Amino acid sequence: MATPGQQLPPGFRFHPTDEELVVQYLRRRALCRPLPAAVIPDVHDATVLDPWDLPGAGDGEAYFFSFRQLAAASGGGGWRRRRAGSGYWKATGAEKPVFLRGFGCGGGGGGGGQHLVGVKTTLLFLRAKPPSRTHWVMHEYRLAAAGAVAVAAAGQTKRGNHSCMAQPGEWVVCRIFLKNNRSSRRRAGDADGETPVTGVHGHRRRQPSPSPSSSSCVTAEVSDGEGEEEVSSGSINGAPSASQREA
Repeated sequence: MATPGQQLPPGFRFHPTDEELVVQYLRRRALCRPLPAAVIPDVHDATVLDPWDLPGAGDGEAYFFSFRQLAAASGGGGWRRRRAGSGYWKATGAEKPVFLRGFGCGGGGGGGGQHLVGVKTTLLFLRAKPPSRTHWVMHEYRLAAAGAVAVAAAGQTKRGNHSCMAQPGEWVVCRIFLKNNRSSRRRAGDADGETPVTGVHGHRRRQPSPSPSSSSCVTAEVSDGEGEEEVSSGSINGAPSASQREA
């Protein structure tokens, strides 16, 4: 994924876990604190752009922050269906909790507790005319209720900073991707004998797969929830081609 102003060393890729997205990026953005890296841009016009026109989406995957006003939740549909560009995003399945889990390896005193820090919603992008599904999927993360209240209270002390709490609402962080593109890239990486290695706060570097004798405390893969209640590829159509996106 390439985004404007991205600051990652050569060879690293941005592939954070749900926990890292919420704790290290979303919470810090909502509190106007420095981020671990400048890899997620603010997108203020996400509701008027098609997914393929969002910053960094040219590679079939992108992350961005967006501020949702409370007024947007009024009406019958709330946030379950949202207009965007030539179509709309439609939430699917149940929302999933994001936990901050205890650290440690092999149960050695690292703590096994967990604390609710966020909520994850999966949305699918559908064209309005003609009505059809596409391959674009969004994972949207927001702070859990207790965290959102704390952030709102902290924001009241930053009256001069309009980028934090200028009006009632909440910050969210979104990950959009082309489902088939991500699956094919992962298969290609496996065929090359490469696995992602976690760096700092979700930044990953690719290296050859470790031998079977490697320590069991090092995990080669962290689930990003792609296998959730996303649309079946067998019933999807209408996804724009590369030439259509460039047009």
